[in-house]
Amino acid sequence: MPKETLDRQRANLCGADLRGANLSGATLDWADLRETMLSGADLSGASLTEADLSGAILWETNLSHAILTGATLRKANLHNATVIGANLEFADVCEADLTQANLTDAKLRWANLSRANLTGAILHGATLAWATLRDANLSEVDLEGVDLRGVELPPP
Repeated sequence: MPKETLDRQRANLCGADLRGANLSGATLDWADLRETMLSGADLSGASLTEADLSGAILWETNLSHAILTGATLRKANLHNATVIGANLEFADVCEADLTQANLTDAKLRWANLSRANLTGAILHGATLAWATLRDANLSEVDLEGVDLRGVELPPP
């Protein structure tokens, strides 16, 4: 699917198969991407403000510098995803799988990461100020240098 057909707001791509698609720089604000297959896709620099990616498969997807402010990623699979420098402020990432995801310099202020699996995730320089991490799995995560102001960390 050509990128130019996706440069619009409120697109309904619910359940679409977009594996390996080049969507870098696309504007998908408020898009319905629930249960969408985006494994291996390039969404670098894409704007996904308040998009609904609930249950989406984003395995090994490139979300570097993407704007996901207020997006819903409930139960999304971001295993091994590259999320470097992305903006996920106020995002709902509850119960998402972020195993081994690279979140270097990502902005997650006020994000809801309750029950998210962050096993082995890379968070160097990330901002998680005032994020909710209730019952999140932070096994094998190095939190040194991460902005954790106002965050109540789950017990080890």
